[in-house]
Amino acid sequence: MARSSDSPLTLLEWAAIWMVVVVWGVNNAAGKLATAALPPLFVGGVRFLVALVLLIPWIKPPFPPWKGFLPVVLIMGPIHFGLVYTGFHLAHNLSLFSVSLQLWIPLAALFSWLLLGEVAPPSALLGMGLAFAGVAFMTLDPRAAADVQAVAVGLIASCFWALGTVLVRRLQPTPALKVQGCCSLVAAPVLLAAAFATEPHLMHQARAASALVWASLVYAGAISSVMATVALFWLVQRREAGRFAPYLLTTPLVSSALGVSFFGDVITWRLVAGAAATLGGVAVVALAERRAVAPAQV
Repeated sequence: MARSSDSPLTLLEWAAIWMVVVVWGVNNAAGKLATAALPPLFVGGVRFLVALVLLIPWIKPPFPPWKGFLPVVLIMGPIHFGLVYTGFHLAHNLSLFSVSLQLWIPLAALFSWLLLGEVAPPSALLGMGLAFAGVAFMTLDPRAAADVQAVAVGLIASCFWALGTVLVRRLQPTPALKVQGCCSLVAAPVLLAAAFATEPHLMHQARAASALVWASLVYAGAISSVMATVALFWLVQRREAGRFAPYLLTTPLVSSALGVSFFGDVITWRLVAGAAATLGGVAVVALAERRAVAPAQV
C-alpha cells in the first residue's frame, strides 16, 4: 500500500534502501572481478541465465504489446548489460566507472523531456550540467587517462538504460519481475551466443575461472537481478521514486571502498572532487524531478 510522501520512512523501508545500495555496490565489484577472468558478454549471459531460472514463474501472459515491449526488453537486457560488462572489462578504476553509471538519472530526465513532453525545471538543467562536468573533470586526472574508453562505454550504457526506463513508462502497467524475466529470457541467449561467436578461448577461460568468479556470477543473477529488484519494486509501490532515489546515489561509495580494498584503486583529490560534483548534480536532478511530480499527486 502506498504511503504519504510526507511521512517518515519506516525502519523496513530504510533497510530495503540500504540493502539495494550494498547489493548494487558489491555487484559492481563482482562485475569487475568476473570480467577480469571471463569475456564480458559471457559474464552478462550467465548472469541473465541465473536470473532466468529464478524468474520463469513470472514469464507468462498477458504481455504488453510487443511492438512497444520488445525494444524495452532488448535495451534493458542485452544492449545495456553487454555495454556495462564491456565497461567493467575495460575499466582500471572501479570507482570512476561506477560513478559514470549514475549518469542514467539525468539522462532519463532528458529523455522524459524529449519523448514525453515533460517540462525541464531550471534546477534539473543545472544539475545535469554539473553531473557531466564532474565526470569530465575526473577524466582529466592523469590516473584516469586509461579509463576514458571505459567511461565512454559507461556513458553509452547509461543512455540506453535511461531510454529504457522512459520507454517502460509508456507501456501498460507491468510487474517489474515480469519485465526482468522477459529481459533475462532475451538477454541470456543473445549474450551467450555473442560470446561464443566472438571469443575463441571461451571454454578454456571458463575452465580456468575460480570458484569466486563463478560465485560472483550467481550473486549478480540471484541477488542483484532478483532480490534487489524485488526490494526496489516494493519501495516504488510504497513511495514516489524521488523519495528514496537520492539515497541510492551512495552506491558508488560502496564500490569505491571495494575498489580501493581489493582492486588497488587510487583515489586522488581530482577523482573525489569530480565524483562529488557528478553525484551532487545527479541528486539535484532527482530532487528537481521529485518536486515536479509532487504537485501532480496532490
